[in-house]
Amino acid sequence: MASAVSTAAPAATAARTRRSTPVWVWALPPVAVLAVVFLYPLALVVQESLAPGAYGDVLGSASFREALVTTVWLAVASTVGCLVLGFVLAVVIAFVPFPGGKAVSKFIDVFLSFPSFLITLALLFVYGTVGMANGVWTDVTGDSSGPFQFLTTPWGVLLAEITYFTPFVMRPLLAAFSQMETAQLEVASSLGARPLRIVRQVILPEALPALAAGGSLVLVMCLNEFGIVLFTGAKGVTTLPMLVYGKAILESDYAAACVVAVVNVALSVGLYVLYRGVSRRAGA
Repeated sequence: MASAVSTAAPAATAARTRRSTPVWVWALPPVAVLAVVFLYPLALVVQESLAPGAYGDVLGSASFREALVTTVWLAVASTVGCLVLGFVLAVVIAFVPFPGGKAVSKFIDVFLSFPSFLITLALLFVYGTVGMANGVWTDVTGDSSGPFQFLTTPWGVLLAEITYFTPFVMRPLLAAFSQMETAQLEVASSLGARPLRIVRQVILPEALPALAAGGSLVLVMCLNEFGIVLFTGAKGVTTLPMLVYGKAILESDYAAACVVAVVNVALSVGLYVLYRGVSRRAGA
């Protein structure tokens, strides 16, 4: 009995100590790590971007305006393509019975872990200048080169981004469809509604929150995508991340690179706030 009391005493003392410790003390270690790993480097980037005349020179340059326009239209076009393709594929996987449907659904989760350059590399093997498609063409026709040269153009970047980011739209859609009452579909079908009308009037309204959440996430990621543009070898395609790389690594103009980085971060943070708001409304 005495040993039990002696054991309980230190535990009670430790509990009182934890209760008496201010909450901010426990917050100090993670805040300190965050400050060293993230906030301090970000502050250095912002400080470097404040060099005299840096913002005026960069924001007034034609290269920046071209990179900004290219980044925005590629991100928007990729997002639209992912939304359309992701919605169609998710509807097929969720509502059209076929062998291996569950395996395909699980593969979507695995696909999300793939690095973007891996998908781009696979497209290069198929549609690259010396890829399989051009190889088959030259073997059949005897031409010296094949017709598939689009991977080094903006359309190649667009195809690679849609291919890679579509599963990021499909995942929330499949989660939303798994909670959908199939009785709605059965009632609509029994009333004579055709499949396209069921999709438009029953499935699509239920999918809108998930589409908005997935589309917002894809838009944010496309704005910051670097590996796909680099690995496609699209030399005529300069996005904001590529411009940062060119200014910092190729030209050693760190002030200009930091200005572009700050603008890119501002765009990304703004869209991330939008994404979190949409996600909360969608319950994602």
